[in-house]
Amino acid sequence: MAKDGCPAMAFRYNGTLCACEPGRYLVNGSCALFETGAGWVVSSGISSAPPTFLTTVLPVDSIKRFTQSQAVLLEATLGALLVWLAFCLALRFTRVDGLWFRLRWWISRSDVFYDTNHWLDDNKVVVKRKTELGGAFSVASSILFVGLLSALLYQIITKRSIEVHRVRPANAPDLLSFVNDLEFSITTISSMSCSHLRGPDSLVIGTPGSIDYRVFPLSTYVEYNCQNTSSGPTIYLRCNSCQIPRRNQYISWQFVDLQNDPAAAVGFRFNLSAKDHANNRHVSFVSGTVNSNTYTDDKPKTFRGSDVNVLKIHLFPQAYNNLNNLKLIQPLFHDFIPGTFFSKSSDLQASLQVSKDGLVNTTLYISYLSDYIVEIDKENMIGIVGFLADIGGLFAFSLAIFLWFLIQCEARIKKLRSEDTAMRNILRQRRAQKNWDKLRKFVMYTWGPSNLVEDNNKSRRHGTLMIESIRGIQALQTKKQPSRHNSTHLDTAKGSSPHSKSRQEKHDIEEDEETRQHNILEISQ
Repeated sequence: MAKDGCPAMAFRYNGTLCACEPGRYLVNGSCALFETGAGWVVSSGISSAPPTFLTTVLPVDSIKRFTQSQAVLLEATLGALLVWLAFCLALRFTRVDGLWFRLRWWISRSDVFYDTNHWLDDNKVVVKRKTELGGAFSVASSILFVGLLSALLYQIITKRSIEVHRVRPANAPDLLSFVNDLEFSITTISSMSCSHLRGPDSLVIGTPGSIDYRVFPLSTYVEYNCQNTSSGPTIYLRCNSCQIPRRNQYISWQFVDLQNDPAAAVGFRFNLSAKDHANNRHVSFVSGTVNSNTYTDDKPKTFRGSDVNVLKIHLFPQAYNNLNNLKLIQPLFHDFIPGTFFSKSSDLQASLQVSKDGLVNTTLYISYLSDYIVEIDKENMIGIVGFLADIGGLFAFSLAIFLWFLIQCEARIKKLRSEDTAMRNILRQRRAQKNWDKLRKFVMYTWGPSNLVEDNNKSRRHGTLMIESIRGIQALQTKKQPSRHNSTHLDTAKGSSPHSKSRQEKHDIEEDEETRQHNILEISQ
């Protein structure tokens, strides 16, 4: 509180009364500064497109928030491409053994796009062959194609169509088809209330002083009321099933001084909306806040006096052909003409002590731009043929760029030309070694580990055993299951008599013989 009993940022007038300085109004016992904030907001209400198949199936909103632009998709594609090529390059410096060889082998089997004889200058017949380099570039081209395709789909989803505006002259039947519900609200930012309000009472149609000038009671066209808010009195004007008139309209009202409660304002907050009477899903509106700073210097000001504060609104018809011929009246805040205002405390103090300045005049000026109609439609940027052509172009580009790298590598590094043959030879050697290890295990299991030791003194016995084993393998190839007589004969050749063993021992011998036969069949296959 100030020393004189008034709130901070206030002054006295008429000896005992307090008033806030210019640009401030009394809120909860203190003088608050009025700020316009974001200014004006204009929206057609048709910015959200109707749902399509892609927007229904795919989480388009989540994709937009995650990507924000095509650059993120392209950067992710480039990152994945570099990681894959670095992995393939590091794999070539590892040992050709175990897991590393299997990885290199499967990379070579991934050569699905370049699996021909890459080096064409060797005067040989072109044959199918797969290489590790071709497999690496095949996967790399797939990564590039998927990344470019994702960027293309993102572009189609976000910018699949463009909005086209066409302007054509309007005639009377066209204008009569625009039937909208209009609602206008304006808040006079101040410490006043609806008890200060005088009017609005009349609706003026036409230009004052012209031959078409008319004055009608406001209640015959518009419903209005006033409500008190924390920011000041709010006036609501509503018109249901309004048609576009041929002339301009004016609606005026005033706030006057009450005893020990002067009329003064620091700004205006407005909102004007329009919607089709038969379709409530789409609304066109304009909203915002204005004060004298809008067109003059930025000093805080207070409106008070006989001059009129004019809010000029333009309304023009728009026909949305892409939304079942929806017809909306689009509002647009065109201009604000400030009335009498004060920016100095001394001038405002002098005005508060003069009774003739005790009012705030406000006029709503509505101008209908009904000479033309704006027709709005949407046209697709790309069709199915263009989409398939783009996919084919991306695929060809992805293959061509890595084919060029492949040719350059094979032209400069001769070792890469016979890469497939080297990989196959390594694979054959690994398979032969694996089969030989199986054969050694079978011989050790059947005749004991001593038969694998080469001894010149026992060469005759070793040769006999090998001949017998070969004969046994040939016999197993001709007959899948040997008879009980052959099993008995093999037991006799080893020096064991079947009649001297019990029934359980005979059963164990037969099981061992079946296991040997199974191992021999695996080796033969």
